[in-house]
Amino acid sequence: MPSASPGSRHTVAAPAFDGIASFELGAVVEVFGSPAAAPRYDLRVCSPSHQDVLAAADTVVVTAVPDARAEVPPELVAALRDAHARGARVVSICSGVFALAAAGLLDGREATTHWQYTDLLRESYPRIRVRPGVLYVDGGDVLTGAGNAAALDLCLHLVRRDHGARVAGAIARHLVGPPHREGDQAQVVAAAVPEAAGGDGVSRAMAWALAHLAEPITVAGLAAQAHLAPRTFLRHFHRRTGTSPLRWVVAQRITASLPLLERGAQSVEQVGAAVGLDHPATFRYHFTRVMGTSPSAYRRTFRTTA
Repeated sequence: MPSASPGSRHTVAAPAFDGIASFELGAVVEVFGSPAAAPRYDLRVCSPSHQDVLAAADTVVVTAVPDARAEVPPELVAALRDAHARGARVVSICSGVFALAAAGLLDGREATTHWQYTDLLRESYPRIRVRPGVLYVDGGDVLTGAGNAAALDLCLHLVRRDHGARVAGAIARHLVGPPHREGDQAQVVAAAVPEAAGGDGVSRAMAWALAHLAEPITVAGLAAQAHLAPRTFLRHFHRRTGTSPLRWVVAQRITASLPLLERGAQSVEQVGAAVGLDHPATFRYHFTRVMGTSPSAYRRTFRTTA
């Protein structure tokens, strides 16, 4: 990535489209256009056809594409390839990952996106190693972020890389938010049951599991709720979610524990038991694996923020 000379500002360009998700673009504007960032960053929001702006940028942030299932505008693909070739840092947030993928910048790399696009990304670009459970993936010269609030995490991460924690913290204070969610916590999907028509067995089993997280849950029990043989259920479940039933159940238990930890009325051990992870060591292990931080650290972060 080209480094700015002393006294100069780092140019950040963000292409904008009709129908763009305003929250993600707003996150880029609020971080790189904030008073604390102004001495260090020159933010340019532009049309994808403004090749001069994109060509001069030190960082290009694509927050969305017009349609994740449609062809990415050729002028944007060309601009991203040119920017990366000359050493610019290229970043995507949410569905913007499809623009980087179309430009070939993610081949052989790990990447993430909003959870609702992970299956489409994996199917459309099989050379990408999709990581659906993280807020962002830092590949050095190419970074990808999940959707919505993860845009702030990724933008603050970029500032922290460029100028350290003090500057990132100053911008976060301007935003009235934490400068860093400890451990790069995984994005949370609260409603994790895919919508399906009629008597879809997998969805029925998933809905049942969410209502019985505090109870023992087995593959055989889930298969029975789906009215499928265990092997058939495993095959259908993996095709639907890309993971195993028990791994999915653990993720939902961790998700259910978050509001309990934030409220702080119960001990960490009691929270684990309330979501079906009775042994404290088991709860801490799975929480750290899913969230990238411990239950106690998560509670401290969110209680301090509150």
